[in-house]
Amino acid sequence: MIRIIAGPCQHESLEHSLLIAQTCKDVCDKYGADYYFKASFDKANRSSIGGKRGQGFAITLTDFEHIKEQTGVKILTDVHTIEHIHDIHHYYDNVIDVIQIPAFLCRQTDLVQAACKTNKIVNIKKGQFLAPWDMEGILSKTEGAKEVWITERGTSFGYNTLVVDFTGLDYMLNNYSTPVVLDATHGVQKPGGLGGSSGGNRDYVPGLCRAGSALGITNFFLEVHPDPDNAPSDGPNMLRLEDFDKVVGEIHEYSYSNSS
Repeated sequence: MIRIIAGPCQHESLEHSLLIAQTCKDVCDKYGADYYFKASFDKANRSSIGGKRGQGFAITLTDFEHIKEQTGVKILTDVHTIEHIHDIHHYYDNVIDVIQIPAFLCRQTDLVQAACKTNKIVNIKKGQFLAPWDMEGILSKTEGAKEVWITERGTSFGYNTLVVDFTGLDYMLNNYSTPVVLDATHGVQKPGGLGGSSGGNRDYVPGLCRAGSALGITNFFLEVHPDPDNAPSDGPNMLRLEDFDKVVGEIHEYSYSNSS
């Protein structure tokens, strides 16, 4: 089955995230895909001090609770500290289904191990600075986890540029027993840059998804937004919500064409 993780970069409001979650769920139901809503409560690694970081833990997780009650979606969010993991466990254990380890924190042993001690799936973003075979060391820290996913989000290639290495994806598919996720929206990001803000080009996202499907990827991470050009973060590389149906439809088409 195809798995789609999709939502805004950061949680902006209950109404905004509820619209995205319900729209994405309806599309994924249409194509028989397993859907997880994602959004961040805090963008802790913004390029500059002026970057908007989000609504914070308490507001966001309370809104997630309402979203789950109203839509029934499974929810993924990222954490930055062990305290975040403890607070999710004690106060929102029934709300969060997947704890995500951000790419820049993927080698933080205590954080990874704390996430793996929960009853949650743990999604580890592969650092932009790591080779595919370097994930073996990180996976050695995940003993006892309910389930672990590896997410490819592009590899640093000079200044302010990422490249998605499909030979690396092929390596991970063939050498790790964990599900491999392709983050096609962060893969087209232009991190940092002049002025301290990230750029990107969402026009390349559908092609990356088709290529990933042809390679054998069945798990995809996509950031979507009704008005990405005015989003508080990651706007240039986020899909327009209105284009989500077409992209998921192509993933479905290429995945099943590849398996037949």
